[in-house]
Amino acid sequence: MSAPTLDRPTDEAALQRQFEATIAADRRVEPRDWMPEGYRRTLIRQIAQHAHSEIIGMQPEGDWLLAAPSLRRKAILLAKVQDEAGHGMYLYSAAETLGADRADLTDKLIEKKQKYSSIFNYPTLTYADVGVIGWLVDGAAICNQVPLCRSSYGPYARAMIRVCKEESFHQRQGYELLMTMMRGTPEQRAMVQDAVDRWWWPSLMMFGPPDDDSPNSAQSMAWGIKRHSNDELRQRYVDMTVPQAEFLGVTLPDPELRLDPDTGRHRFGAIDWSEFKAVLAGNGPCNDERIARRRAARDDNAWVTEAATAYAEKHAGAVA
Repeated sequence: MSAPTLDRPTDEAALQRQFEATIAADRRVEPRDWMPEGYRRTLIRQIAQHAHSEIIGMQPEGDWLLAAPSLRRKAILLAKVQDEAGHGMYLYSAAETLGADRADLTDKLIEKKQKYSSIFNYPTLTYADVGVIGWLVDGAAICNQVPLCRSSYGPYARAMIRVCKEESFHQRQGYELLMTMMRGTPEQRAMVQDAVDRWWWPSLMMFGPPDDDSPNSAQSMAWGIKRHSNDELRQRYVDMTVPQAEFLGVTLPDPELRLDPDTGRHRFGAIDWSEFKAVLAGNGPCNDERIARRRAARDDNAWVTEAATAYAEKHAGAVA
């Protein structure tokens, strides 16, 4: 008697129909499931860019670990930088479920064959930048990433649940720091305003180019990888942030920013997309510095990876 056969489609057309039905029913695609090659490639590109951003994003705030003004502030900042490292690891693990290799992704980042968020190519000039990154940059990340908890790819969506919880904590920490500084000296308040002036527009750029200039968004949304368009998320972020700025007592650097009474949404000025493209192309204030540090971290610590791999192989052989 022959073994029973599983009732699963085997030809690609049937597999494609099954995949489309999964997406249409808003169910999760898992690593064991068949998926179109374009879906897999798109996921690897997006997840890798996200992972790279978390790892590179450790650098701007890491510069202030020793210079933070108190032990409490040092501990808070160290915990946050450590969280960002963990986020990168979660996301690289999600990419590996798609057949990507973590070391290969790192090599592609260093060789500038893959990108990371443009926001992390700006310098942290004062300690107020640490608070503004927590408030504005992590706030933008939350706005962008919470919908990813419902991404159609299971490992990515599950990784984002923990990431978003921790990012929410980071935003509260940043806002608390700014509230403390705004209750301080005139010099401290001026420092906060200066940081807001420098980080506001790059924060708006974090959501990516406008929808009519975003070649991947429509397909990503059709596949359920993304849930909202770049412009929709950017508008949601502005509406969320304006009242926070008013409560904090800072002015957002946009003379055209105003509430539209007819829509209840905030109108804002034109974004300098030429700056965004220049930074993304590698011509931002800190692009070379960020990649050089990442290259050094890979090369200087290669012996740790080799030793750990050799140990694991030896242990696995002993157990076998």
